[in-house]
Amino acid sequence: MGKNSKDAVYSAELRAIRRRKVGKAIQTVVAVIVTLIMIFPIYWMVITSLKTQQETLLMPPSFWPEFGLQFENYITVFKKANFSKYYINTVVMTVGILVGQVTTGVLAAYGFAIGHFKGRDILFYIVLGALMVPIQVTFIPLFIMCSDWKMNDTYAGLILPHLVSAYYIYMMRNAFLSVDSSYIDAGKMDGLGRLGTILHVLVPMCKSTLITVTLLTITSGWNSYFWPKIIARAEHRRVLTIGLTNLRNTYAGQGNVNNHEIMAGAVMAVIPIVILFILGQKYMMTGYSKAAMK
Repeated sequence: MGKNSKDAVYSAELRAIRRRKVGKAIQTVVAVIVTLIMIFPIYWMVITSLKTQQETLLMPPSFWPEFGLQFENYITVFKKANFSKYYINTVVMTVGILVGQVTTGVLAAYGFAIGHFKGRDILFYIVLGALMVPIQVTFIPLFIMCSDWKMNDTYAGLILPHLVSAYYIYMMRNAFLSVDSSYIDAGKMDGLGRLGTILHVLVPMCKSTLITVTLLTITSGWNSYFWPKIIARAEHRRVLTIGLTNLRNTYAGQGNVNNHEIMAGAVMAVIPIVILFILGQKYMMTGYSKAAMK
């Protein structure tokens, strides 16, 4: 009887081990398939940007350039479109939005998380309400205001309407609430004021959330299309998203559509964002989990 019991336990353990191995194998296969599905569009964009125009129209399509890598496509795009100016405009707009949202977001989050004043919670609910209002609802009064202030086709017109982010405030407030009050009290005992507490206590302890929201802000600013198209119609103030659209429109009416050059422009627009996410991905899960703790 004892031997049969041992055999039964041993068999059960073997079945459990097999189930775990099968489960891990299924997880690995699913992870590989999902990764390939997500990476393939990026791969196709890069490969198409290195083909000749004739090769982009081949059926069935080729998964590797058969006529060599055409790196001159990137040079051609810079010659045909003012991509260097588009890059400068996009960087200036993104940096301006980032500085504004980080400054206002961190300071407002401190007030809503640590501050004590009448109407604090009501004001915070109003800020949350702003998350439900899309820019398509507010762009008309914003455009009229910017036009009255002569901010059309200027960096100020691109940046000022986005200096404050309700989402940034919400995320940083939740992160600040997760910090134990003893650290804040210790900072006050060391003589830190409000700004010192923010810079030397809260920001270092919520670094992952700060980096996460910063990456999202950069991505949002870099990929912004609707507002720049409305407020910056002059060539010298266009950003990358508008430049890519015009690149497509420029070639769409021709008999020989330059798909390879359009893809080259898209690759140049995407590269900075991809690099940022590769560098900051380790902070993102930690940042989201900390912001969701309160």
